[in-house]
Amino acid sequence: MALSAAEKKHFRGIGHHLKPVILVGGGGLSEALLAELDRALEDHELIKVKVAAEDRDSRRAVIDALPELCGCQVVNTIGNIALVYRAAKKQNRKLSNLVRYASEA
Repeated sequence: MALSAAEKKHFRGIGHHLKPVILVGGGGLSEALLAELDRALEDHELIKVKVAAEDRDSRRAVIDALPELCGCQVVNTIGNIALVYRAAKKQNRKLSNLVRYASEA
């Protein structure tokens, strides 16, 4: 399900306050990194992912692979930072960035 323009705008407003939770290094998208990404998305729903890649094309390839590998949606990318969203199966009101920053966006 694609995000509407209004949802993307709302998520970008929330994402402005966030720091990267997942850092993708030279090892790329390993199984351990994907497991941590899955856990972070289940807890927080909306997170930033920082990709430390050699060049723009490899960075773009990693960001483009995220939706296929973890079932998330890329909301926005700026440089080497991607804002990704995936609805939690059971929302944790204490950890979810959507709940915590709902009034600020």
